[in-house]
Amino acid sequence: MSAPQPSARYIHITGVVQGVGFRPFVYNLATDLDLVGWVLNSSSGVEIEAIGPPGVLETFVERLESDAPPLARIESVAVKRIEASGVELPNPDGFAIRHSEAKPGDFQPISPDIAICDDCLRELFDPDDRRYHYPFINCTNCGPRFTIIKDIPYDRPKTTMAPFKMCPDCQAEYDDPTNRRFHAQPNACPVCGPRVWLVSDAGADLGGREDEAIKRTRELLKSGAVVAVKGLGGFHLACDATNPRAVDKLRERKGRIDKPFALMAFDLKMVQQFCHVGADEQQLLTSRERPIVLLRERADSLIAASVAPGNEDLGVMLPYTPLHYLLLEPSDGFPPALVMTSGNYSEEPIATGNEEARERLGELADAFLLHDRKIHARCDDSVTRVFEGKELPVRRSRGYAPYPIHLPFAVDQVLAVGAELKNTFCLTRDRYGFLSQHVGDMENYETLRFFEQMVEQLARTFRIDPEIVACDMHPGYLASRYAQRLVSSSSNDLGLDTSNLRLIETQHHHAQVASCMAEHGLTGERAVIGVAFDGTGYGTDGAIWGGEFLVMDYASFRRAAHLKYVPLPGGDAAIRRPYRTALAHLWAAGVDWDEALPSVAAASPEERTILVQQLERRVNTVQTSSSGRLFDAVSSLAGVRQEINYEAQAAIELETLVNEDVNEVYEFVLEKAIDSAPLIRAVVSDVKSGVPSGVIAAKFHNGMAAMIHDVCVHVREESDLNEVVLSGGVFQNVALLERVLPLLQTSGFAVYTHHLVPPNDGGLSLGQAMIAAVKAGR
Repeated sequence: MSAPQPSARYIHITGVVQGVGFRPFVYNLATDLDLVGWVLNSSSGVEIEAIGPPGVLETFVERLESDAPPLARIESVAVKRIEASGVELPNPDGFAIRHSEAKPGDFQPISPDIAICDDCLRELFDPDDRRYHYPFINCTNCGPRFTIIKDIPYDRPKTTMAPFKMCPDCQAEYDDPTNRRFHAQPNACPVCGPRVWLVSDAGADLGGREDEAIKRTRELLKSGAVVAVKGLGGFHLACDATNPRAVDKLRERKGRIDKPFALMAFDLKMVQQFCHVGADEQQLLTSRERPIVLLRERADSLIAASVAPGNEDLGVMLPYTPLHYLLLEPSDGFPPALVMTSGNYSEEPIATGNEEARERLGELADAFLLHDRKIHARCDDSVTRVFEGKELPVRRSRGYAPYPIHLPFAVDQVLAVGAELKNTFCLTRDRYGFLSQHVGDMENYETLRFFEQMVEQLARTFRIDPEIVACDMHPGYLASRYAQRLVSSSSNDLGLDTSNLRLIETQHHHAQVASCMAEHGLTGERAVIGVAFDGTGYGTDGAIWGGEFLVMDYASFRRAAHLKYVPLPGGDAAIRRPYRTALAHLWAAGVDWDEALPSVAAASPEERTILVQQLERRVNTVQTSSSGRLFDAVSSLAGVRQEINYEAQAAIELETLVNEDVNEVYEFVLEKAIDSAPLIRAVVSDVKSGVPSGVIAAKFHNGMAAMIHDVCVHVREESDLNEVVLSGGVFQNVALLERVLPLLQTSGFAVYTHHLVPPNDGGLSLGQAMIAAVKAGR
């Protein structure tokens, strides 16, 4: 019986398939199956032509997906039958890996930075390995990606590793398809790769290079010093997390009064010494993304109280680079955890360059641990927590960006510029939503420049030439002003043809809910009940919204209900001083300003006189329906927090006090404008009766959950809608989510919450992009 005639297939694979060991995987699979042909990287993914028996080719295609490398994320596999005679064979007797091909206009997703893998970690601590204690060990399964890539296809000349010529040993690994470092673009070793060194704040050499520099850094940290450490996406400021004086020194220098610091510990065993770690949290901590995970602190923790004052949670991450592991290697007298906070002054972008860091951080750090691998893309650490076994992102950045959100349908090329606080931007193309890394609060020139640079870089990397620019309708946002300039300018830094650009303004809360719809793949063909609760968002009537019930799809929305407006005296001044917000709520509820109330006592008699005049005459006040401000008011009335030093501090500290044994609720008057006056009066009564703040916090959270449920039931009755989408920064509050979700689900609602992008303003640009694309006809 004659052998089956050979057949041939052309295969095009898209997704994150470059820089993850995909070509050597294809090569070894094809070799094992005795196929001939080739594989290459192109600007649009991985392309393959293979010749062999039809049945073997079918097996080959199936295993391309089922056996793919761990870091690969396959979006599509397109297979086309071709003539075997037409396949160009670089190696007629076998399979070959061809050089990459750049194709104008084509694009493909790129991998985020990935934490060091177990194989590299074993080598790092193996005295017999040639990379023993080498701070930049990596392979195709781990290491830097996004932060070093300048352009695609992802090849070494297009990364910041280009200046480092590989030694013969590294080159041999790089050229060997059977080696896990085959075409690992950051591949290096102590002979040929980047190096570390330690200098003082004045620039003096403090400890030589490599092991000696790391040893001396550890000694400085043990002695209470603050060290600026160059990492993957920027600098960290590090100190001993168990040393109160070191932590206080860092706070004072950084100008960060109360906002919690992030921690890094060597391994799970270390983390469990000071935090409770559940199975889901353990999985997040050890994931390849290695985010900062919010964990409940143990009562017997040795962590300095000033790491997270007024907060029962600690933000903890495990090392994600070999340098971090070397810094944190356990030994007698070395602390179980280091503070690892962003290398910047508060609200400035994280420093990335050596000279930039020494200039900007010179007054913050006692020494600098530097290296000579350049950081091309600035990238802060990601922050997340676990809710009901799923991830609830707080900040989506390193390890996640710029991996795209898969959109429910193909859209035009859109640039959505995001919000003022916790800014990210989003670029769309086809069914991809490329959400940027965390940019930060757009309140200074430095952050705006970082924003502009990343827009240019990601637009170029993903070959996106936007036809539409989406922005928030708030007239004062820097991001919105940037969008307006972009559209009105005859030329711009992106090199766009601005004559065809269209600007679409979006309402803040509409965009928040739309972002959650998009991440869940909702098409918008049927409207949803959107519950958008946050601190500040510009409304269509010029008021400040933030306690909204919307009936909406991507194209439009209507306001079905909202918290009743309360005048906010002094605008931002009231946000920074929750007692002012509390006084406004007392005034609106018709409650006297009794000095026995903590909120009233916090204001001087002179200030109270001015505030009364502002409220009665409506001078320098803004109307707000903000649920965030209601949290602030209750926190102040309960005596928890009268002034804040970071966003949402009053609400966060109120949440930590919730007494889980309390089932009572504070009530609202449920009308289209939901009146919180009965709640305010009940809180005042409890405060005067000496009810503990934990009970007040519980009754408030219970009441908020009941109110959300009851309003959604009413909206369902009038609109026949059964899908509820919860978004906005208030829904980072796990105490609230734990109460509202069961109520809604028990009443038969399909409820959607955030798991891929933050519910706060850090995810809003995704919603802006979806709204703009639909309004423009996609």
